[in-house]
Amino acid sequence: MPVDNLAVGGFSPLSTCDWPGELVATVFCQGCPLACRYCHNVDLIPPGRGAGPDWQAVLSVLEKRRGLLDAVVFSGGEPTLQKMLPEAVAAVRALGFRVGLHTAGPYPDRFARLLPYLDWVGFDVKAPFADYERVTGVVGSGTRARESLLALAGSGVAFEVRTTVHPSLLAEADLAHLDADLAMLGLAPTRRQPFRSKGCQDAELLVAY
Repeated sequence: MPVDNLAVGGFSPLSTCDWPGELVATVFCQGCPLACRYCHNVDLIPPGRGAGPDWQAVLSVLEKRRGLLDAVVFSGGEPTLQKMLPEAVAAVRALGFRVGLHTAGPYPDRFARLLPYLDWVGFDVKAPFADYERVTGVVGSGTRARESLLALAGSGVAFEVRTTVHPSLLAEADLAHLDADLAMLGLAPTRRQPFRSKGCQDAELLVAY
């Protein structure tokens, strides 16, 4: 069933970088419960309707691109913030697309229920699990991310785990600790991705970079 109230913060009808090796459209969902200091999409953090097209307009574009795209990726913001995401995923699958998701795993139960309907996940690990708060600003966010990552690792869904690195937030010792955390879950080290200054509004990080 089409979803009328998925909050869309932005929409890219063509992307080659949001799912490695795939040609996708990307739906940027509005709202995120985290306040990561290095965030470069701060306009997507506040909950609300979003500045993007309405969901029905997105579906209309996707219907016209059947056979031209490999998949649709839900990104954000944090897509799992939206309770209507499962219905949106179902609508996309009904059009014949595979589905990818970008997430930081702040809602383990919602994420676990969604996993059977996903084909790929890009999972953002912010820091060693015990040190999440100094990156995200949210108490307990590391525990929830670890729970979500455990569910993902056991799901059989293809995934990539990545970490954004700013030297003021993650020193080499922190990264080694993070790798040790992941090794305890049977996972390899994350793919490191550099801090992007464009869009970041944390003056301290911008000065230190």
